[in-house]
Amino acid sequence: MTKDLLGRHHAVLPDWLALYYDEPLEITHGEGRHVWDAEGNRYLDFFGGILTTMTAHALPEVTKAISEQAGRILHSSTLYLNRPMVELAERIAELSGIPDARVFFTTSGTEANDTALLLATTYRRSNTVLAMRNSYHGRSFSAVGITGNRGWSPTSLSPLQTLYVHGGVRTRGPFAHLDDEAFIAACVADLKDVLGHTRPPAALIAEPVQGVGGFTSGPDGLYAAFREVLAERGVLWIADEVQTGWGRTGDHFWGWQAHARSGPPDILTFAKGIGNGMSIGGVVARAEVMNCLDSNSISTFGGTQITMAAGLANLAYLLEHDLQGNARRVGGLLRERLRAVAAQVPHVREVRGRGLMLGIELTRPGTDEADPAAASAVLEAARDGGLLIGKGGGHDTSALRVAPPLTLTVAEAEEGAAILESALRSL
Repeated sequence: MTKDLLGRHHAVLPDWLALYYDEPLEITHGEGRHVWDAEGNRYLDFFGGILTTMTAHALPEVTKAISEQAGRILHSSTLYLNRPMVELAERIAELSGIPDARVFFTTSGTEANDTALLLATTYRRSNTVLAMRNSYHGRSFSAVGITGNRGWSPTSLSPLQTLYVHGGVRTRGPFAHLDDEAFIAACVADLKDVLGHTRPPAALIAEPVQGVGGFTSGPDGLYAAFREVLAERGVLWIADEVQTGWGRTGDHFWGWQAHARSGPPDILTFAKGIGNGMSIGGVVARAEVMNCLDSNSISTFGGTQITMAAGLANLAYLLEHDLQGNARRVGGLLRERLRAVAAQVPHVREVRGRGLMLGIELTRPGTDEADPAAASAVLEAARDGGLLIGKGGGHDTSALRVAPPLTLTVAEAEEGAAILESALRSL
């Protein structure tokens, strides 16, 4: 059955639509932190549909909210008042930390970042954008144009002039040998140098923890230091929280809060986890930025009633059960367990991350050279052991990505770590 479906997939879908595994699997259902494939195999899910199943598979509170809303009305567009949309916007505006915040809902993180770029370039009347090396911001034409990761950038054509600055990867690049304070100072000097060579930019867009790039990040405080330089010049800061938001990093509700010394970002984008599988993305910005557009706009599917009902139920569950705290506690245990394993596996260069957003970088033993074949081998071995994980990386890097639902238990963390240990040792 699976081979038949794979053949049909290849017959009608693009060749560039990536599939995991030598023998791709069809996930048919899930519950809690587990999913099942079409052959009846059960897996512990440590990737959550690319960090999207944030709380749990088939969470009763969310499925109930979806079912009840579906029995009333699914959709009406933003041309009509929408109570669930207003209610979720109120909660997100309050949680965002952005003063006088306005919220616009989209259907994906890509669309959210598109909207943020539209707002920033219109507000600043500039099409120059600063982005981070090793970054990823989506698959649309404009989002690809600011993505600093060659593996996810199929064209150099762009409506934007994009300039890339250092800082997104702490342990790679020309500043890797410096301590945190000196690293930040060097990155700020690089930023100032870039600003001296170009017309005034609209914004800097940055993921507080780079997702597709392999869960890399700069030191805490880096973007606060950047913002001091940017604010002097009126340049906006866009925090791409598509993967880092909603408490996943454990220490903070938003990734930008690790860089809060200079205040919140001007624009924040979100998606993935808030819908727990439903298609929700969005943008938060202070009112003067959000309201800078001088033409009409609507959204057909952004903020539709059924997705907003799911988002409200999911967010309420997350807050009421302190899943941010659980990510901090269980994620900390998992990280230390994986570091203990990594110390005995020559292929592991680094175990990094925070909360339930952990990266395991793999290299050829005795070198700093990426080993994508090893990453693929571990992915396969983990699946054979009953564990689903992700992978990523950027320029000459390969990494495994570990991002379970935030309800992960200590016992499940231990189980997953044991499977990963076996998979890593199989190298």
